[in-house]
Amino acid sequence: MNTNINIQPDRYYHIFNKARNGENLFREPDNYRYFLALYSKYIDSIADTYSWVLMPNHFHFLVKINREVASKKPFQYWSNLFNAYTKAFNKKYNRIGPLFVSPYKRIEISCLNQFKNVIHYIHRNPVHHGFCDHIIEYPWSSYQTIISVKETKLKRDNVVGCFDGIDGFISYHDDNVDYRSIEDLIKI
Repeated sequence: MNTNINIQPDRYYHIFNKARNGENLFREPDNYRYFLALYSKYIDSIADTYSWVLMPNHFHFLVKINREVASKKPFQYWSNLFNAYTKAFNKKYNRIGPLFVSPYKRIEISCLNQFKNVIHYIHRNPVHHGFCDHIIEYPWSSYQTIISVKETKLKRDNVVGCFDGIDGFISYHDDNVDYRSIEDLIKI
């Protein structure tokens, strides 16, 4: 599976990356909040977001690139996000050099089953890595936003609709999913 494909408008992608040399991308809550603010600044104009998780040393996003992006360069928007975050992170922690592995990984999602399973995988990441016992406990993912009624830019209605409602969404996330069918879509 090619993880460095060109991003095309009107398609869904699993976007993910990690820190270089086993470092953490996020050391404290302000780091998570700042990254999300930069994400909103750089990515909201070029992509709709369906799910996300920020882990201490890596992240995952499921996005659909907007049709209007055809004349823009989506790759550059992601690079701007990573560069802005790295610059601030390096300044704050008196650090020098790249923070993220380059290039970031992006894999096209081509069917509903992949879409649902990647959302499940993204939300279950904190449980998988031992940061919590249940996904609702982890504050740095879209799971809580999806099950809430708060206003959001996240494409919550689209996500919930794929699971036949909020009860189906929660039930699906409570089940274990066999990731072998999407293994090539999730390897970081």
